[in-house]
Amino acid sequence: MNVRRWLKEHSLKLLAIRDTPNAIAGGVAIGIFFGFTPLVGLKTLLSIFFAWLTRSNIVAAAIAVTLHDVALPFMPVLFRWEYNIGYWLLSDPHRWPERLRDLHWHAREWRSWTTFFSVGRPLLLGSVVVSGPVASLAFCLTRRIVIRHRKKHPHAPPPGPSSPAPDNGL
Repeated sequence: MNVRRWLKEHSLKLLAIRDTPNAIAGGVAIGIFFGFTPLVGLKTLLSIFFAWLTRSNIVAAAIAVTLHDVALPFMPVLFRWEYNIGYWLLSDPHRWPERLRDLHWHAREWRSWTTFFSVGRPLLLGSVVVSGPVASLAFCLTRRIVIRHRKKHPHAPPPGPSSPAPDNGL
């Protein structure tokens, strides 16, 4: 898969969406936010739900959350970084977690609920801390790019509250 071609195709899809720049940027920010979370099976559903809830663009949210599929080879490193941040924030006094090679895990420990919660809580907290600023940056950049693109290509006005309703002849 050619990453550059995939990014170009999806960025053109985002620019072709007929919605306000704030709605498109909101959808992208929501998709980016949930793309950083470790909720593997729920990322897309949560991004669609929250885009609907905030009246952001659902298609933009779905496209942005799939952006992390391109970064799939780097996700273990990102998850470890998020875990470190979450662990540091939850520990009292603040300290970094042990190195992975110093841990002695047995197979049955990976399947226990205590391990799930002891690893899941710091990972989820770290993902929220990391994804918040990245999603805010994505909102600002996307909004600016959409506005600039529409100024260069003013072929159709974006729908919005000030746009008149189309006359269907009824």
